[in-house]
Amino acid sequence: MFDLNTIGALLTAACTKIVLALLVYIIGKAVINKIVDIADKSVLTAKMDATGRSFAKNMIRTILYVVLVISVISVLGVPMASVITVLATAGVTVGMALQGSLSNLAGGIMLVLFRPFKVGDYVSAGGGEGTVKDINLFYTVLNTVDNKTITIPNGTLMGANVTNFSSADTRRVDLGFSCAKGEDIDLVQKCMLDVMNADDRVLKDPAPFARLSGGTDKSMDFTVRAWVNSGDYWDVFFALTENITKALGAAGVQAPAARVITEEKK
Repeated sequence: MFDLNTIGALLTAACTKIVLALLVYIIGKAVINKIVDIADKSVLTAKMDATGRSFAKNMIRTILYVVLVISVISVLGVPMASVITVLATAGVTVGMALQGSLSNLAGGIMLVLFRPFKVGDYVSAGGGEGTVKDINLFYTVLNTVDNKTITIPNGTLMGANVTNFSSADTRRVDLGFSCAKGEDIDLVQKCMLDVMNADDRVLKDPAPFARLSGGTDKSMDFTVRAWVNSGDYWDVFFALTENITKALGAAGVQAPAARVITEEKK
């Protein structure tokens, strides 16, 4: 049987270890944040773009936290040999459990190496679409146009088709308009081209395009194409949609007549 002095000594030793472990964790966390901040401003990372810098920061932070956890376990007095033995014994189970995470880690490394997209690009991939906000070790974070956050595993992205809308400096705005059958084709095309030529954001080379592209017995369909800088895409898209519609109305161009289909009563 333990006497009160022995129990008190054990409790004191345990509390001391716990307090020291907490201090190590708190101080270690502050040191990690400082090291990551210094690394982010170092000459080496300064030469990287936002994507490489973000990934490097996450990698450094993860490695340092692993070291910190090992240090805390050591301060608590847990023999590292015992820890290693337990991990070795449960190696297969841990490996199976971490299979998805390791796949995501490998995917993150591949994304940084091959760069199908970078931070700031607007992409559609893995069932999500938005601006790339961050590429960390295991996940890529997208920010949608309506300010929602989408988190996609890197492993999924490496096995999916990725559409990068920001990879090129220019994009083409494609629009479709319809008017009544029998309207003056030349007049309609002139209205469309005049609106595009009046917009300074529409590039002159390649030249704006407006041509008759189809129709029905009630309407004529026109295809409109305008090349713009990638950053101006949506502003020009909505501006041309509105301004061409107004220009056609001002020129007296009629919309297609609505066809009313009535079901014959039996």
